[in-house]
Amino acid sequence: MSDGTRTKTLPGKVGLFFTNRDALEPALVTLFAAVFSLLAGVGLIFLVSKEPAQSARNFLLGPFLRTYNIYYMMIAMVPLTFTGLALCIIYQSKHMSLIVDSSFYIGAVVATAAGIHVALPAGWHPAFAMLAAGITGGFIGLLPAILKIRWRANELVSSLMLNYVFYFVGSFVILYFLRDRNQTILSSLPFRNTFLLPRLIPNTQLHAGFIVAAVFVVLVSVFLYRTKWGYEIRMIGANQKFAAYAGLSVPTVILYSHFVSGFLGGMGGAIEMAGLYKAFIWQMNPSYAWDGVIVAMLARKNPKFVPLSAFFLAYMRVGADFMSRRGDVAFEFITLLQGLIILILASDKIVNYFKARRLQRTALARTAEARAAGAPAGGAE
Repeated sequence: MSDGTRTKTLPGKVGLFFTNRDALEPALVTLFAAVFSLLAGVGLIFLVSKEPAQSARNFLLGPFLRTYNIYYMMIAMVPLTFTGLALCIIYQSKHMSLIVDSSFYIGAVVATAAGIHVALPAGWHPAFAMLAAGITGGFIGLLPAILKIRWRANELVSSLMLNYVFYFVGSFVILYFLRDRNQTILSSLPFRNTFLLPRLIPNTQLHAGFIVAAVFVVLVSVFLYRTKWGYEIRMIGANQKFAAYAGLSVPTVILYSHFVSGFLGGMGGAIEMAGLYKAFIWQMNPSYAWDGVIVAMLARKNPKFVPLSAFFLAYMRVGADFMSRRGDVAFEFITLLQGLIILILASDKIVNYFKARRLQRTALARTAEARAAGAPAGGAE
């Protein structure tokens, strides 16, 4: 069997991964970020808790101590998966837009309107709401890209500002057009029963959106790595000037990459509404985009790894929630751990340090070989 055939098999691919340091080093940094955040969490628990051993046990093992917690993790993975996929596409194009926050929120508002006023059979009803929310979210996702292309506005700044605008727009729609006046809290009118997603397991909140999220992981992976459009997104992310020289319309690629990202965010908001709620009752923007940032960074911009990173973040969230309800450590300590993950993953110095050391050792080894062979050091290949 030739080397080319061997590397196409699963054991060959695994072996190639562990011998390819360019692929292995980022994975090790990601693993280090995850393990370090857990160890830092345990250390923080021992500093502030009166019963640190019990609190640490609840944090680390709580997500698996009860069946309900496992289902809770799976439910929490759904919005994390959609926002993580959305930001993977944005990051592949080397942009930093966070407009997916608006896409997710307005997608939930659009789905609310469809769930209240549109009459369709079960199955078709949530599918229509998801499509409408996705298209709306996609057009919202275009706005920072248009500002970037037309006026060279920084997409991170413009998306953050637009997030406030769309939050108040969504709140205005709920308050003046969809509100249930019979409720003492800010709540929309109740959804039609045909709008609600079916439960995967009776007597739990685990809904069919979990399966939809899994399907979209596959679809986005195929889109990015098996289609012309995904290749163009990755090309402009690698080198925008070269992509333009090769004949690609860079503005067009930027626009449709942002549209697809916003579409995923809008769909995520619709699924969250149809899967978990019977009416729109959000008092504040859930800000899932920031969670999506962590998920996409842990996945190294690869949608195939989004489920793993979404599971890890959901595991930390459920563990912190379980610990806070049974101990004296507040749930908010999880934000510190998430900050540590972002700081570690955002720093290229760690990976660059290992690469520099490896290149230095390789250069020294080649110089030694050249001297031993009696050839000039600069002529060694």
